[in-house]
Amino acid sequence: MSSPLTADQIARVKATAPVFAEHGATITKHFYRRMFANRPELRNLFNQTHQASGSQAETLAHAVYAYAANIDNLAALGTAVGRIANKHASLNIRPEHYPIVGENLLASVVEVLGEAVDEPTLEAWRAAYAQLAQIMIGVESKLYQGAAWSGYRPFIVSRKVVESDEITSFYLTPADGAEACGFEPGQFVTVKRYVGELGVDQPRQYSLSDAPHGKWLRISVKRHGAPQGKEDVPPGRLSTLLHEGVEEGSIVEVTAPMGDFCLDRTKTTPVVLVSGGVGITPMMSMLSSLVAEGSTRRVAFVHACRNGRVHAFKTWLADTVAKHSNVARAVFYEDVTDADRAGIDYDFTGRIDFALIAEQALLPDADYYLCGPIPFMQFQRDALIGLGVDAARIHTEVFGSGAV
Repeated sequence: MSSPLTADQIARVKATAPVFAEHGATITKHFYRRMFANRPELRNLFNQTHQASGSQAETLAHAVYAYAANIDNLAALGTAVGRIANKHASLNIRPEHYPIVGENLLASVVEVLGEAVDEPTLEAWRAAYAQLAQIMIGVESKLYQGAAWSGYRPFIVSRKVVESDEITSFYLTPADGAEACGFEPGQFVTVKRYVGELGVDQPRQYSLSDAPHGKWLRISVKRHGAPQGKEDVPPGRLSTLLHEGVEEGSIVEVTAPMGDFCLDRTKTTPVVLVSGGVGITPMMSMLSSLVAEGSTRRVAFVHACRNGRVHAFKTWLADTVAKHSNVARAVFYEDVTDADRAGIDYDFTGRIDFALIAEQALLPDADYYLCGPIPFMQFQRDALIGLGVDAARIHTEVFGSGAV
């Protein structure tokens, strides 16, 4: 167990926090290169697409800065620790990984900043990292204790269903014939596959897109193409592998459900589910669960996508709304095609505008769950707060790099 930081160490870490605001990405990019050179097996734990784009290094730099800036008031970090711990536990990050990360991160600070960091300041950062590692290991230990299983477990793809031009669902059943585990609606799993062109396993986290019922775990995966304007960044490797190379009967390795972006099933107040694109997946789990439980809670399902070709689950959603008077929908298409039917496939053109759906979606005491691209969630969160929604009632899910 690490010793508490001294007042001098706290002051030194806090005083050098601005260094990470200025040089953090340079340090963290150096860190990843250094760590993978020294411990190449750890490449199996990290998304190599995010490494290539630099987004993972930038996210780590922001996280280190936030920790340093709040070293004297860690409560200010809010839910960040729990969210990161859930991501780590889903990736099977273990206590033995923390010393490796610490050694390479602190060495990178010295190698990038040189004489700008004196020994007392470096020692303060060592102590600060040890404190952070202890916090994270403690939180993750509790998550592991409560998990349905430890590490990766083989699942059979029992069904594969095309949901739209971009999204395909995979129904996963335990290879040992046991029942699928329970989970909280909104949680995710990590799926691991070997990527031959990289020579490593690659993990990806996918929201569960169905209600917990013991029959299967369903993930619904968007096939990601190369980002526009970034020809040096390849298409989504694992999503391509799943779409093209994983058929019914295939075995995939899966970790236990994790995540703190969960529907609060103890409440009876209204629920507003707001999604963009493939962000619909955890909302499907939440709505499916409410319907399966026979809940009478008022539900507004607000979804945005380009058009009907990429709109997954649209028939199921329309049928659910028709059968349950407590469920309403507001679907926005930004690029309507001739095949899209107003009032059947979609309800509004353009982007989500809560002013148009205030009667459906701005509900007293409602909880708002947001999932989609980070800019989408930031915009929707700001719009809701601007309309008087309490920020404490707005919940977001983030995959990849970034935060809201």
